[in-house]
Amino acid sequence: MKKYITFIMFILLILISLIHAQNSENVEQVSRIYNHWDSVKDVIVVGDLAYVAVGRSGLQVVDVSDPENPNVIGYWDDNRGYARGITVSGDYTYIADGESGLCVINISDPENPQEVGYCDTPGEARDVTVSGDYAYVADDRSGLRVISISNPENPQEVGFYDTFGRAYGVSVSDEYAYVADIGGLCVVNIDDPDNPLQVGFYDTPGYAYDVTVSGEYAYIADEVSGLRVVDISDPENPQEVGHYDTPGSAIGITVSADYAYIADSSGGLRIVNISDPENLQEVGYFIMWGNSNSVTVSGDYAYVAYLSKGLRVVNISDPEIPQEVGFYDTPGSASGITVSAEYAYVADQGSGLRIVNISDPENPQEAGLYDTPGLASDVTVSGDYAYVADGSSGLCIVNISDPDNPQEVGFYSRRAASDITVSGDYAYIAAMEYGLLIVNISDPENPQFVGRYDTSEAAHSIAVSGEYAYVADGPQGGLYVVNISDPENPQFAARYYTPRTCPIGIAVSGDYAYVADADIGLIIVGISDPENPQKKGYFDTPGWPVDVTVSGDYAYVADGRSGFRVVNISDPENPQEVGYYDTPGKATGIAVSEDGLIYVGDQTNMGIYRFTDPANADDNVIHQPLTFTLSPAYPNPFNSTTTIEYALPHSSDITLNLYNIFGRRVETLVNGRMQAGVHRAMLDGSDLVSGLYFVRLESERRVNTSKIILVK
Repeated sequence: MKKYITFIMFILLILISLIHAQNSENVEQVSRIYNHWDSVKDVIVVGDLAYVAVGRSGLQVVDVSDPENPNVIGYWDDNRGYARGITVSGDYTYIADGESGLCVINISDPENPQEVGYCDTPGEARDVTVSGDYAYVADDRSGLRVISISNPENPQEVGFYDTFGRAYGVSVSDEYAYVADIGGLCVVNIDDPDNPLQVGFYDTPGYAYDVTVSGEYAYIADEVSGLRVVDISDPENPQEVGHYDTPGSAIGITVSADYAYIADSSGGLRIVNISDPENLQEVGYFIMWGNSNSVTVSGDYAYVAYLSKGLRVVNISDPEIPQEVGFYDTPGSASGITVSAEYAYVADQGSGLRIVNISDPENPQEAGLYDTPGLASDVTVSGDYAYVADGSSGLCIVNISDPDNPQEVGFYSRRAASDITVSGDYAYIAAMEYGLLIVNISDPENPQFVGRYDTSEAAHSIAVSGEYAYVADGPQGGLYVVNISDPENPQFAARYYTPRTCPIGIAVSGDYAYVADADIGLIIVGISDPENPQKKGYFDTPGWPVDVTVSGDYAYVADGRSGFRVVNISDPENPQEVGYYDTPGKATGIAVSEDGLIYVGDQTNMGIYRFTDPANADDNVIHQPLTFTLSPAYPNPFNSTTTIEYALPHSSDITLNLYNIFGRRVETLVNGRMQAGVHRAMLDGSDLVSGLYFVRLESERRVNTSKIILVK
């Protein structure tokens, strides 16, 4: 009985892991553009390439062969967690990916990095270093985790030591791992990786965030107490020999020759001479507004990761006079989005209106840009004009008759414009502090304010249908229905409100209003009688909905950190989720074109997706995929048969094999040359025993692996 219960618990744990790992269902990515960075956390330089851990945006690969003009050449942003720490060994980069644990990325082709394996740690993986066949991960809830990477495609934890604090950084030298723990420096003997043991400890005054080892010394970034230098010549009895108090909070550190380079959260880059560890002297600094998270040094340059300012390159050939020579920054956050004909119009909070040619959806190209004065949060298009809700600068009207050269022709200034729609000669604006604003745009070069209705809270979004405007007035404001038959005198018609409601986005189709409610999910409200709205149904999404659009029988919901969800609304009283895609950033805007493609602004990028409705799938239609992909098996877990789908961007000699948990090949499903396209293979598990298996797709240059579970 006990063995049976243990087996069930094992299966449940694996199920949880699979749910965590899967990031899409019935939705495929077509392409992306912009690739904005989220939050720059760590950086390491190998040769001419900088590898940058950027939070939700995963891994960015930057060519720094010309330090004054760094250039992104590749990226991987399908991470499940939040990339915090990074290291490189051979053809692989190892990422400490927050709640997702350790991710292993093949970078043999830096322009097309591919995930090949991962190992989930119990808490949040903060930092990682590699020595030999092992990756050592600092996990903020469970200490030091030792993971065998002898097979990078199947990393396995072999040992751990719970530091009992919160492990933030790790460095390895010889047979010891030095862990920067919230309580201080832990020295762990890793001579036997399966059984790591703490042998020494030094209690630093502050919170130890990062550590690097050089010679007989450990150099610790100790938050409020700056740089601490600890003599580790006797690892069992570490002793502090010197310290230097930086002006802010020391977060990251690296050492090169006689200098320590410290990423100080408010003091920028500090350079400290450590030639005499007992008498530390600051010799130079480079200050930049923003929080620096980490620093690495290669040759004459320091590469500093800034929280909101991207990657900065600082010339340190003269450590006493460091000079910034280059940077890679991203313009802002893709927010609102609309599609018209062959163009997608993106409201980008950092760079205004961006116009993207989508005539070839698999290769979108930016056509034009207009930098609005405020923070662009939404956009709509009517005729030759784009109307931009531009935050504190109000309404911007941009002529887009020549998409390659957009020009502002008019504006109406009013604070906190968050959403906009156009109907006839009027623009209807959701203004956070003013409710509903109505502007006459019959002359786009001379817009005129004509009317206003003040909602009770903060108007976030607006939709217009017939003689009524529907305003999402969250938080706590509910759904307002406003009669706009006389635009100069809008009148209250009705309000739908519940105590928990926090409507952020809204769309209207036929007799229904679809409300993206941050607290409840997708709410469907009947408006056949606009003056008496009635709740018909709702679907509780896993994140917090902020935008929604409707096309045919489906509502597409931008759901914050959980990407976007596809909900079948053919029965409005019983909406059902039929697909989703977990985008890399925070999904904030969504639109659907006439050909059914889905355009999502998720702050880090503008993504183009296709809903692959299994109910309407045509096995004879093969889309040309962009990447070498092994999709999650369906169903999974399974008890008899399951289908494995994979995509090839070009003709390849491939094998599709099934392995058991001991790494033994159980069955070969495919072996030979396959044409470009999407392919499916069926696995019959009738002759297999219950348990966990691995599916491995391998070509000449690529390998992908996924898990499946057979339950009988």
